[in-house]
Amino acid sequence: MVSEQPQARELAGPRAGYRVDTVAVDAAAAPDGTPVRLAGRVVLWRRMGGLIFGHIQDRSGRVQVSLSKTDLGAETIREWSRSVKIGDFIGVAGAMYTTRRGERTVGIAELEVLNRTVRALPDKWQGLSNVEARYRRRYLDLLVNPDARARFQTRTRIISRIRRHLDEAGFLEVETPMLQEAASGAAARPFITRHNALGEDFYLRISPETFLKRIVVGAYDRVYELGRNFRNEGMDSSHLQEFTMLEWYAAYWDYRDNMTFVRELILAVLDDVVGTRSVTYEGTKLDFGADWPELDYRTEVERRTGIDLTVVRDLPTLRTRVAELGLDVGDSPSYAGLVDLLYKKTVRPHLIQPCFLLHHPAELVPLARRNDDDPTVLDMFQVVVDGLEIVKAYSELIDPAEQRLRLEEQAELREAGDDETMMLEEDFIEAMEYGMPPMSGLGLGIDRFVALLTDAPTLRDVVLFPTMRGAHKDSQSADTPSGEQDQPADGVAAEDTA
Repeated sequence: MVSEQPQARELAGPRAGYRVDTVAVDAAAAPDGTPVRLAGRVVLWRRMGGLIFGHIQDRSGRVQVSLSKTDLGAETIREWSRSVKIGDFIGVAGAMYTTRRGERTVGIAELEVLNRTVRALPDKWQGLSNVEARYRRRYLDLLVNPDARARFQTRTRIISRIRRHLDEAGFLEVETPMLQEAASGAAARPFITRHNALGEDFYLRISPETFLKRIVVGAYDRVYELGRNFRNEGMDSSHLQEFTMLEWYAAYWDYRDNMTFVRELILAVLDDVVGTRSVTYEGTKLDFGADWPELDYRTEVERRTGIDLTVVRDLPTLRTRVAELGLDVGDSPSYAGLVDLLYKKTVRPHLIQPCFLLHHPAELVPLARRNDDDPTVLDMFQVVVDGLEIVKAYSELIDPAEQRLRLEEQAELREAGDDETMMLEEDFIEAMEYGMPPMSGLGLGIDRFVALLTDAPTLRDVVLFPTMRGAHKDSQSADTPSGEQDQPADGVAAEDTA
C-alpha cells in the first residue's frame, strides 16, 4: 500500500477533462510501486471492513483499485463507500501493489469524481433481459456484456485486415454517392427520399456497382468501397435493410482471378484475426482451410428438384414445375425471380461447408458477362457457407450496346410489376461508351462474414445500432434494463471480465 495521505475531492459539476497516462491493462501489468494515473467507469464498488475495493473500466479493460481506512480514516471511508456508485466515472492516481490474493491493484492516493450516472446500470447477472432492449440500448449491452464488446472489437479487426489486404494488392479506396438517381447494381426494392433543394426524388443506394465501374473507366484500374447499402425488403436473421458491403473492381481480371483472390483474403482474415481456419457457427464446424468445391448452379438445382433449367426456359412452365414441388410461387413476375426463389428454397440450405457456386443462368444478373462457350450462363460465382451467401462476383459486361439491351429488358419487367429489377442509368451507359476495360467485380457482405466468424446467430448481433421499430410508450416497461429500478447503497457488483 502507499503511505502518503490520499486526497479525495468531490466536484461541483462534471469535469471537462482529466489527464490520463495509463490504461487499465497496462496498470495491471506494471510492477509493484509503479505510479499510475488513469480514469474510467466504476463497475464494482464494495466496502470490506476498513477497505474499499473497486473495479474501473476503460477502453482497454479493467483494473482493481482500493482505498484504505488506515490511510484515509474511518469517516472518509464511510463517505466514499456511499458517495461513489456503479456507473460513475472517476479519475485515480496512486501506485500499483499486489493483494494477498494476488490481485494487481491501484492503491489510490488521489481520487476525483469526473461525472455521475443518473440511472443505475444493469447488473451482470440479469443484464438486459429484453433482447430488443439490447439492440436499442447497445451502450448498456456493451457495458455489461464482455462477449458483445469482444465481437465488435473483432469486427473492427476484420475490416482493418480486409482493407490492408486490398491496399497491399494495389486497390484504391474510394467513395461513391449514397443518394442515386436510379436504383441499380442489384435486384432489390429501394428506399426513396426527397431532395428538397433539387426538387427531385432520389434512391438510397442498393449497390455502388455502377459508380465504381465509372471510376475504372476514369483510369483507376483497381478500386474498392466499404460502406452502407440500403434495400427496402424483408428483415430476418440473415437480412438487414441497412447493411455493410465491400465491393471491389479490378481491370483485366476475370471471375476466376476473383475466386483466387477472395479465398486468399478470407484465409488471411482467419489466420490473422481469428487464429484458425476452422470456426464453429451455430454448432456446425466450418473448415475454410479445406478445398472449396466448385458446384454448378443448374446442376445443383436439378439434383435437388428434378428441374432442368437448360430445358425449362420460360416462366409459365417453371411456375408449374415449382408449384408441383409444393413451393408458394405467388405471382412471380419474372423467370429470374422464380429461379432465384427455387435455388434459395431447395439448394442453398444444403450448402454448408465453404464452396464456390458457379455459372448462374444468364437471366439472373443483367450486369454480368455471359460465358463464351455457353451464353445461357454467366461467368459468375458465389461463395456460400452454411446456407449464407457471403460473396457474389462475376466478369463484368463491358459492351454498352448489350448492356442497354439488358437494362431495357429490366425496365419491361418493372412495368410488368417486378419492383426489384434494375433501373436504366443513361450516365452509366454513356461512361461505358467511352470504353471500359475487361474487369471483374466482387461484393462481400461484411455483416454476414463477421457473424460467421464470431458465431452470431443474427446480423443484429454484429451491428452496433440495427434499425428498430419506433419505441412506443406502452412498450417502455418491456425495454427497461434489468436493475434500472433500484440499487443498494453500496452499489451492485458488475464483475464480468473484459
